[in-house]
Amino acid sequence: MPSKPSPDPMTSMWAWLAYDLRFYRLRARMSGETFGKIIGVVRSTVSRLESGELRLDEKQAIALDQHFATGGHFLRLLTYAKLGHNPDWFREHVSYEARALALKIYELALIPGLFQIESYARACFEAAGVEDIDGHVAERLQRQESLERSPRPLVWVVLSQSVLDWPVGGPEVMRAQFAHLLDMAKAPNVSLRILPRTAGATIGLDGPFKILSVDEGDAAYTEAHGGGRLVLGTGEVRQFGTRWERIGSKALPEDASRTLVEQAMEEMK
Repeated sequence: MPSKPSPDPMTSMWAWLAYDLRFYRLRARMSGETFGKIIGVVRSTVSRLESGELRLDEKQAIALDQHFATGGHFLRLLTYAKLGHNPDWFREHVSYEARALALKIYELALIPGLFQIESYARACFEAAGVEDIDGHVAERLQRQESLERSPRPLVWVVLSQSVLDWPVGGPEVMRAQFAHLLDMAKAPNVSLRILPRTAGATIGLDGPFKILSVDEGDAAYTEAHGGGRLVLGTGEVRQFGTRWERIGSKALPEDASRTLVEQAMEEMK
């Protein structure tokens, strides 16, 4: 099977890092299997690292620097890649989402994309003024197919009560969206809880995020205007896990949360 092409090193620091992995390996006339032994992975993982599908970690970067006597080249690239913005973060986070074993989602103002109905998603994109609204809506709905794969991922969702109060698309759209949300909450792999306003000041006011658990570990993704940020460092992802626990400790139980959604649905006029 032919290997995937290297990403363009001129597009981002992460792409440069992936490109140099293959460059150094080929220059040394190494097979993927031999190269993998340096960093403790199998040949298929080397291929995924070189294509940018997976990310090098700090221990692996140090091992490569020692083997090739680079003077710290790979570790420096990795350090600056973590600090910089990558325009592909959203696309990459979607690839994690599609194969996640578990998802923890916290939203402050909107129904999560994975739970949005078409009319709600359309209203969001119309308000944002994006081009090709139909295309964006189709992509968002296609992402939801990841929840139907086998085995189904475990999904824990916490929504700020503000999400229920903001009439995106108008009352009719919101009632349909609430009905869909309640249907989703009935699934055995889904947990839905609401963070009530009575919780007062919480760390949840800092903004939405999600934690994605895949075979090779956990990642976190934070939303931001103009593009979010994908977090892969173990320590920082652990901090998001702590944030999740602190928010969850203030959220209502599942039954009370569903009741609150039902009340919001009835009151939406």
